Amino acid sequence: MSLRCYIVDNEDHAISLLTKHINKTPGLELVGSDTNPLEALEKITSGSIKADVCFLDIEMPQLSGLELAALIQRDTHVIFTTAHEQFALKAFDTDVIDYLLKPFEYPRFLKAIQKVQKLVADAPNTGERTFIFIQSETKGKLIKVLFENIFFIEGAQNYLRIMLDDGGHLTYLSLKEMEDILPKTMFMRIHKSYIINLDKVSSVEGGMVHLNNEAAIQLGSTYKKDFLERINDFLIRSNRLP
Repeated sequence: MSLRCYIVDNEDHAISLLTKHINKTPGLELVGSDTNPLEALEKITSGSIKADVCFLDIEMPQLSGLELAALIQRDTHVIFTTAHEQFALKAFDTDVIDYLLKPFEYPRFLKAIQKVQKLVADAPNTGERTFIFIQSETKGKLIKVLFENIFFIEGAQNYLRIMLDDGGHLTYLSLKEMEDILPKTMFMRIHKSYIINLDKVSSVEGGMVHLNNEAAIQLGSTYKKDFLERINDFLIRSNRLP
């Protein structure tokens, strides 16, 4: 399996060097690069870029590599690339894979990649599914449901209503049974009767969570603290604000 690589660096020549190293290394695939860390953050957290390893410069405008790493490490492994050795101690405190000091040669790059490859190889194969089949309202009919197409799931006594891109489906399951199956990185319960797909959230306002299909779901008091903490992981604030 190829490792998907993504580069975030505000210097074009640094991107060119990493691109050269990635392209000459078997088992690596370059999925993109960005000079703007805020655009990179949006792509990673929205899922439009899926990377196994991100190469991050540290000194960048608007958002430093250290700050960006803290926001994306649940989605990808991070290797820092920087010309400034004084950040090394702080960088390793963030549990990144490696710290490449510019200018670095290909053998040093390869050593960092081998660390990622070992981590991936040693990681347990959880077999995380990307879809399920549910029994529909029609007897004898099974419907394939892709997780990425789910907006929300509503509990109604012994049944669930699963709202998808192409409409809703009822199935005989409890909300708890469905919650145990869904990937925790993508879904979250925000009300005693609702589970939402976090990738489908468009805004949060006045105790209401708005989704991309224009649905608005009340944020339950029991789930509010955990939800806001989860959202806060992706919140960008300027250091200039009081």
